[in-house]
Amino acid sequence: MQIRRLTLAMALAGGSAMLSTFALAAGEAQRGAIIAKRWCASCHVVTSDQTSASADAPSFYDIARRRTDKRKLGHFLMDPHPPMPDMHLSRKEIDDIVSYIRSLDTRPQPPAEPDGKDKELPKNG
Repeated sequence: MQIRRLTLAMALAGGSAMLSTFALAAGEAQRGAIIAKRWCASCHVVTSDQTSASADAPSFYDIARRRTDKRKLGHFLMDPHPPMPDMHLSRKEIDDIVSYIRSLDTRPQPPAEPDGKDKELPKNG
């Protein structure tokens, strides 16, 4: 009887850890949305309810549909190019923004390559 209880307790603990991991992954995109609204919305359209932004800056939806490799997108945000200002974002904030941008593309995602890079998709037009 003790072994059954121990096994059940371990299974419940493992399940809880897995659920919290999934919640954390979802939370990263949520934190990215908050950061984007604060720092990026003055130039980019970052949410579907945003009504104005700079015509020269692509929307986050456009960026998401390009399916830029997450590493490349993260590196771009680490070393922004003019006219984009350097906001001195932390690595975690950049990861959260990248997660948020990638969550905006609801099309099925191609599998990641073994080296952790995203698979290159053919460019259209």
